[in-house]
Amino acid sequence: MSSKVSFEMQDDKIPEKPDNTATFPDTDTMKLFHKEFRKTLVPIVIILLIAALAFALMNKPKISDFSFTTINNQVVDTAALESKIILVNFWATDCPGCIAEMPALIETHKKYHDKGFEVIAVAMPYDPIEQVKAYSLKNQLPFIITHDDKGTAASQFEQVRVTPTTFILDKQRRIIGKVIGVLDFDSLHQLLDKQLAEGS
Repeated sequence: MSSKVSFEMQDDKIPEKPDNTATFPDTDTMKLFHKEFRKTLVPIVIILLIAALAFALMNKPKISDFSFTTINNQVVDTAALESKIILVNFWATDCPGCIAEMPALIETHKKYHDKGFEVIAVAMPYDPIEQVKAYSLKNQLPFIITHDDKGTAASQFEQVRVTPTTFILDKQRRIIGKVIGVLDFDSLHQLLDKQLAEGS
């Protein structure tokens, strides 16, 4: 006896491919999106800029008050110069740039001193004090002059080694300007006009 084995053939079905076609918003929708995005972005950028400016102002290097003796043996404490804009100039009698800028520094002192501006001229430790005194007397320097014999002042101001080097301090003793080399007095006067006007 023979048996028949039958197989039921089923049609193979090929699965349909998914539709991967991307759909994009129409042009009007995109324009609206960009417009709203700009409206949101601009205030955020302004806020960030204001925050960055405030952070920069708050984080300016600040100099601690210190005392020193002038070449006339007077003790001066910078705390006594409260509410003044101070220019600290590191110089030497053998420094050509220092000597070149000294007449303009004298005139700047005369122009702004009564408005709340003070100059402290710091002679470097290697400069003989008698030479500093002789130059100051001969040229009738009208501002405070000290001889930094122990380098105390230089250590307060980033270990100054090069002359001339000048720092401008605001009324909170923050460094608002630093110049290595001869000063640009036009720029200095603009800064002083602004700073002194703010306190008037």
